[in-house]
Amino acid sequence: MVQILTRQVCLAILPLWPLAGVFFVLCGLAPGCRSALAAEGATPHSVFRWGTVTGQKLPHFASFRSDIVNLRRGPGTRYPIEWVYHRRLLPVEVLREFQNWRLVRTHEGTTGWVYHALLSNHRSFLVTGGQVTLRHAPHPDARAVAHLQQGVVGHLLHCAHGAAWCEARADGIKGYLPRVAIWGSYPDEAVDG
Repeated sequence: MVQILTRQVCLAILPLWPLAGVFFVLCGLAPGCRSALAAEGATPHSVFRWGTVTGQKLPHFASFRSDIVNLRRGPGTRYPIEWVYHRRLLPVEVLREFQNWRLVRTHEGTTGWVYHALLSNHRSFLVTGGQVTLRHAPHPDARAVAHLQQGVVGHLLHCAHGAAWCEARADGIKGYLPRVAIWGSYPDEAVDG
């Protein structure tokens, strides 16, 4: 059965992949299909990981909506609180869904369950690599508009697919940041915050 999953079959079904989860589980087992999907830019995580509640791609980035967010050991209030975050707009990676709860990972690798209403789909960033310069244009020689310290959070406005720079806003100041200096976006992801 796996042998009949050819490159042509995989590519014919590729536009329908959000609706064909079972096919892609099987497809993931077929070497010819895996290479066909890879050639088209699809990865195993982007192929058949979709939220069962929201239908959103998993994993994906979100941000904390509230100034106080509890990370719990499990998906429900009966589970103990492991961490309390006091950082509105902090970007987190949503890994799984269970009813009204989302399993998230922080930039430090900490994971825990958060009630869905405490998350926002508005994109944000966290400066991770020391001080970074917010620039007027997406170029290393462009005029500096601000210097952001490690730990600063802000709004991620736009990142073109595969671009090295992202448009961002921090404390009301707009500019461009190198994607490698922030956490809150995948390297090749297109973002429209």
